Amino acid sequence: MLFFWRTLLSFWRDPAYRSLLFATNIFLAIGTIAYRFIEDWSWLDSLYFSVITLTTIGYGDFSPQTDLGKLFTMAYIIIGVALILGFVNTLFFHYKEEARKKRNNKKNTK
Repeated sequence: MLFFWRTLLSFWRDPAYRSLLFATNIFLAIGTIAYRFIEDWSWLDSLYFSVITLTTIGYGDFSPQTDLGKLFTMAYIIIGVALILGFVNTLFFHYKEEARKKRNNKKNTK
């Protein structure tokens, strides 16, 4: 568990990773605001829909009803899924690199 937190802290310290995290959160905020006003959903429902859309879960309990909402969703998915996949991929490779460093440190201290 401690390794997980150290990895997250090292992720946060790197400006490139921090920028990716910032971009991901900004994109979630854009989706939340758009759905709030386009579809007239609550803030929580709008955030919920943004998250399940970008993570490709799509439970089906919400869907845009307006033409503008549908058009926005198509663009949001195309751009957002790529952003989220990039974020998850970067996080995975960072975690993998930290694990490799930890293994090498253990080998070198023996």
